Amino acid sequence: MDSTEITGAIDSADPAIGLRASIALNRLGERIEARHVTLARQQGWSWQEIGDALGVTRQSVHVKYGKEIQ
Repeated sequence: MDSTEITGAIDSADPAIGLRASIALNRLGERIEARHVTLARQQGWSWQEIGDALGVTRQSVHVKYGKEIQ
């Protein structure tokens, strides 16, 4: 689903379409988050700073990304 399809699907009366849009948005959100966690670490951000920005604990963000990103 591209952004235009997602936008149209949000107001759909068909649950199948709306749920596919939800999945697409979640996947996009995960990709955006991973990209910016990587950038933040490359720029010297601490796990605490990243967690604060995401509204989660430093431990949870480190568990999620710590093995991939150092």
